[in-house]
Amino acid sequence: MRNYPSDMHFTRSLAIAVILAPAIAGGAANAAATFDRAPYGTTQDGQAVDIYTMTNDPGLRVRFLSYGGVITEIHVPDRTGRLDNIALGLRTLGDYETLPGHFGAITGRYANRIGGAQFTLNGQTYHLIANNGRNTLHGGPNALDHRVWTVSPLTVPEGVAATLSYVSPEGDQNFPGALTTQVTYTLTKDDVLQIAYVVSTDKDTVINFTNHSYFNLAGNGSGSVADQLLLVSADSYTPTGPDQIPTGEIAPVEGTPLDFRQMMPIGARLNSAFKQMVYGRGYDHNFVLNKPSVGGMTFAARAYDQRTGRTVDCFTTEPGVQVYTSNGMNGSIVGSSGTTYRQTEGFTLETQHFPDSPNKPNFPSTELKPGQEFRSTTIFRFATDTPLPPLPPLPR
Repeated sequence: MRNYPSDMHFTRSLAIAVILAPAIAGGAANAAATFDRAPYGTTQDGQAVDIYTMTNDPGLRVRFLSYGGVITEIHVPDRTGRLDNIALGLRTLGDYETLPGHFGAITGRYANRIGGAQFTLNGQTYHLIANNGRNTLHGGPNALDHRVWTVSPLTVPEGVAATLSYVSPEGDQNFPGALTTQVTYTLTKDDVLQIAYVVSTDKDTVINFTNHSYFNLAGNGSGSVADQLLLVSADSYTPTGPDQIPTGEIAPVEGTPLDFRQMMPIGARLNSAFKQMVYGRGYDHNFVLNKPSVGGMTFAARAYDQRTGRTVDCFTTEPGVQVYTSNGMNGSIVGSSGTTYRQTEGFTLETQHFPDSPNKPNFPSTELKPGQEFRSTTIFRFATDTPLPPLPPLPR
């Protein structure tokens, strides 16, 4: 096992040019990269769904559906070159339609929770659809992860990409405004998966978007991620009440099981009696990322599997990341691996604005107005046994 830096100074020294060199642009596609489409099935209401496969020059492969933008598979080599799917998924389209978990999906209009299933905007209170106790979770029971998106391939200079588009009408899940959303998946020759969001509205509204992929760096169906290591570039988090709605406080991670400022096994403190761990039944917490500039691209987290050598580094323009250890999985769901999924079978790195921000004025705003564009980018960089690199300072 390699030694990793234990301090967080590197979060202020990202080489943005290195990370974003393969970002979306015009030009000729890499000849070795491929983009394929095949029929996947038909939804219960009769809509055709396709599955898309993006493969880069080294052979890393990402598959996703037009249904919910669900990322079904991410095939990544281990230190010996063996490819395994590190994304948890389900077996059929019917499973994605009916089973809980939001596996791999584009999550919105409002990712995470809104307390009491309501918020007030411009003096008007909007009553949403409660689907998590008395709260709204991930946009409601029939949100964007349950819609069929339009998929358009893109030409990019050093990889392969596609844009998924969807227009959510006024009043969808009781949210105000017609929302136009484009999400672009880009797979580069450098084993980077970039997810870029562009969103606009015709009426004042609130939004929060993420991707809800579950990772298991040892491979889908390989068992618990408890021994996999995690580092999160966050000095603080947003504590919640028993209903997992933030209290509005921003609290230090120091001295708590939520301190991942050094590489730590995910399971090392998973059974802690710390109240926040009891509320979440494990990790289900929003970390406040250390960001030198609002909206800038910064390092968020790294996960590492010592058995296979696989790493994933997460970078984002978002202010937070939700780490979730699949606490709701209890063996009742059979995954695409052919095994049942249980708690700690996977973890998420859901980059986001903070939960319940529309009801917490001290949190970064999630309001979007006509004439504005919400833009957000998250990057997952896959590698093996890679030390955190020394990087030059960010421009101020």
